[in-house]
Amino acid sequence: MPNSEPEDQLREEFNRWAEAGRGEKMEKSHLPIVAPMLALMDLQPADRVLDVGCGSGWLVRQLAARVPTGLAVGIDVSDEMVRRAQLASAGVPNARFLHGTAEEIPATSDSFTKVISVESAYYWHDAARGLGEIFRVLQPAGSSWILINYYFDNPDCHQWKQLFGIPTSLLSAAEWKDLFRTAGYCDVHDRRIPDPSPTPEDYNGRWYRDGAQMRRSKAEGALLVTGVKPQPA
Repeated sequence: MPNSEPEDQLREEFNRWAEAGRGEKMEKSHLPIVAPMLALMDLQPADRVLDVGCGSGWLVRQLAARVPTGLAVGIDVSDEMVRRAQLASAGVPNARFLHGTAEEIPATSDSFTKVISVESAYYWHDAARGLGEIFRVLQPAGSSWILINYYFDNPDCHQWKQLFGIPTSLLSAAEWKDLFRTAGYCDVHDRRIPDPSPTPEDYNGRWYRDGAQMRRSKAEGALLVTGVKPQPA
């Protein structure tokens, strides 16, 4: 995979996350919004599923269990995340991990029945190209599922921009849907997935001003955008 400055920035940042053990913590923080999405995906035993921005591989392992005769593949820009995912998934025969980015997916065209990305898309340095690459690797009638908490329509996440160590894109649901349609998807839809996890009364974390703001953001929910690759005419 050729190097570029944005990819190098991402790799270095998420290698630091991996070394700090943050990849392993994502399952607990993301599962409350991911579980409802998995229920909507209608995963079939023989599906071939790609997770773009897989981190330490927790979601790939969940997907692998849901597609026992299929395949679950994860890619990540961080080679350290990929290494840790491979180690943690050694006993999962239908899980694979590769070093790659949304803008350059290391897979042949028409490889997957579904592609998923959780809390990754706003880090892509070229979202249009990323959605185009996902479109390329999807089989006809395959679907793309992008889930993010950082989006313009939720004002209680806007302050995250100052906290990110790398450039990000703060797009609205309408803008994401336009990017999907431009990439060629049909049946493009968006919905919100509220986060039902409890918020501590004495919240003093870095992402929100206080517990009240965190509760508002969770109630607004994560943005899920979906689209389908059309069948050839």
